[in-house]
Amino acid sequence: MSLDRRNFLKGAIAASALAATPATGFTAQKEQREPLADDVGMLYDSTRCVGCMACMSACKRRNDLPVEHTDESQLYDDPVMLSSKTKTVIKSTGGPNPRFIKRQCMHCVKPACVSVCMLGALHKSTGGVVVYDANRCVGCRYCQIACAFNVPKFEWDKALPKIVKCEMCHDRLVAGEQPGCCEVCPREAVIFGRRHELLAEARRRIKSNPNYLTHIYGEHEVGGLQVLYISDVPFTKLGLPDLGNEPVPELSETVQHGIYRGFVAPVALYAALATVLVRHRKSHQDDEGGDDIFHTHNGEDL
Repeated sequence: MSLDRRNFLKGAIAASALAATPATGFTAQKEQREPLADDVGMLYDSTRCVGCMACMSACKRRNDLPVEHTDESQLYDDPVMLSSKTKTVIKSTGGPNPRFIKRQCMHCVKPACVSVCMLGALHKSTGGVVVYDANRCVGCRYCQIACAFNVPKFEWDKALPKIVKCEMCHDRLVAGEQPGCCEVCPREAVIFGRRHELLAEARRRIKSNPNYLTHIYGEHEVGGLQVLYISDVPFTKLGLPDLGNEPVPELSETVQHGIYRGFVAPVALYAALATVLVRHRKSHQDDEGGDDIFHTHNGEDL
């Protein structure tokens, strides 16, 4: 099959233009961010949670999400993991003395999902909440790959799919209300507030009960989280990963900046492509008796 020169040049020009255009999400989120005084969040206390799942039901109602049936009886909404239909889920460690864990978006201080989102569909909003704008999303799903907590989910079963994740009931926050899950918890196992106030409350609870671990999960993990956890059992037992304190985007952004500084990578890419084409052209000419791959066999320029 011969190669159409006009189409090739059009494609090369378009690719060059795209490479020279800074992506909104990439350029806007590279600044180093520290927790701000008005950042909001949640504090989850695994010692107080009894697994009633009232928070899950409230999340479904507030976000108009459908039920999920994983039991054969299909009598209850009983999701076992986060999905495009479930933004928060309660999981149990099992055993004779179980502990529960509430999973949802962690709203990282330096979120990897925001870092990789090329068009800013995922971005930090008021209070540091990571929100989603479907109008900017191109469905690349890089956010799913980047998230260290495996939170963003894709609506595979819809013709016009979106990314689904907890947005901390952002519309309610704007209206001066708190997230639905925090509003209904009967034991204050999950509470809402400003991050620095939640850290103070976590320290107060830890000081008042020697059974707590002294570690507050999320205070420093991956640069800090806005969803914090306290517990009397190791966090790894609750299913929370041990990720260290380095922000996830730190390494990836350093590499990306190095590659794209001065557009060295795009230029090198086009140079490599040109080399391949020249070699292909020479090989084709040798095989076909001198025909140019940019020409038809009757000698007319394409």
